[in-house]
Amino acid sequence: MKKVLITLDYDSTSQKVAERGYTMAKAMHAEIILLHVISNPILYYNSYAGLFTGMIPPQIENVDQLKTIAQKFLDKTKHDLGNETIRTLVKEGETAYSILETAKELDADIIVLGTHSRKWLENILMGSVAEKVLKDTTLPLFIIPTKKIDE
Repeated sequence: MKKVLITLDYDSTSQKVAERGYTMAKAMHAEIILLHVISNPILYYNSYAGLFTGMIPPQIENVDQLKTIAQKFLDKTKHDLGNETIRTLVKEGETAYSILETAKELDADIIVLGTHSRKWLENILMGSVAEKVLKDTTLPLFIIPTKKIDE
């Protein structure tokens, strides 16, 4: 294993995913790439943009501003992991497809992602990114369950 692609969203459990993926990659002396995908920009903005800052986000006028916020999130995660050699990428598109395409472009050896164990209705309406990636990948996956204990 030479390249580990760690996918992150703004969920509060992303740090857990980053840490576990980082520990695995470090043990293998692998290159680490953090990826964040911006899907439907309007839905994305309404759902996630304020989570990173913990407050109501400023008015976003274009996708480039969303990418800037996402890049700051990845830079903070990289800093928290204490390794400035980690590469970061922000992509735009359907999440599962973008993860798979990025893994292919980078010639990644494994994909690390978390599962949120959302309520059944959310899974029916939105589907599970982890499920979609699992269905269509030829690469090994390291899936980290991130269900909150109190749910």
